[in-house]
Amino acid sequence: MTDAPVIRRSPVKPRDCNLARSFELIGDRWTLLILRSAMYGVRRFDDFQAELDVPRSVLSARLAALVDAGIMEKREYREEGQRARIEYPLTRMGSQLGLPFVAMTEWGDRWLSEGEPHFGLRSRANGQKLRVMLVDERGKPVKPQDIQYVVDDEVWPQETPGQGPAKPRRKSG
Repeated sequence: MTDAPVIRRSPVKPRDCNLARSFELIGDRWTLLILRSAMYGVRRFDDFQAELDVPRSVLSARLAALVDAGIMEKREYREEGQRARIEYPLTRMGSQLGLPFVAMTEWGDRWLSEGEPHFGLRSRANGQKLRVMLVDERGKPVKPQDIQYVVDDEVWPQETPGQGPAKPRRKSG
């Protein structure tokens, strides 16, 4: 088995990396657990608190941050005979975190599971199990060894051997 070549630095600086920005926004434990519960349909403060056993002050701060980021929204509801309260449904932006969460679930099922997974996805059309994979623009599956990273030279200029980083190329026009 051949090892991959040693990489001395990431291809994109953290300040320019949307993956790093995503981690900054949602990467702490409580935020991820709140989003996980929200993916299953939990919306109400007391339900989040009871399910996660998160301190109320932490939950309040994380929900406020998710609302500020546009991942969740505050929506008023009122049960009969009760005062108005707030629920926190996912926005479209928040719902689109479903795919990376399913990918992480699949990874956990493979590497961390102690038996059969407790959760899975199936196609409504044919009942087949679903899994996450990379496909090209035409929908054809891509093997990991066929993936190439492409980085904009303006974001991270290529190094010229013996000369350090190359100067960014300017676009003409």
